[in-house]
Amino acid sequence: MLVSFAGTHPPMSNFWVVENAGGGWNVKQEHVADPVSHHDTQAAAIKAAHPLIIDSGGGELIVQDRHGKIRQKDTIGKTDPFPPAG
Repeated sequence: MLVSFAGTHPPMSNFWVVENAGGGWNVKQEHVADPVSHHDTQAAAIKAAHPLIIDSGGGELIVQDRHGKIRQKDTIGKTDPFPPAG
């Protein structure tokens, strides 16, 4: 089942960086079949996933290695529109 959010992501989305069988790396949103984006390197995919997570209100970034094992997991919060001074 593909769920459309009219160009936005649901709150607190988890995104995965996974190897693409045809080469490169995909950024995938949890519970959505199609990749959000495709990149030549894992580093580029990780960089692309950060703003998606922030824009969705925060969530987890889960990065798999070439063997499908989780090698990195980061919790990313949304940007505070009113950060404390100093």
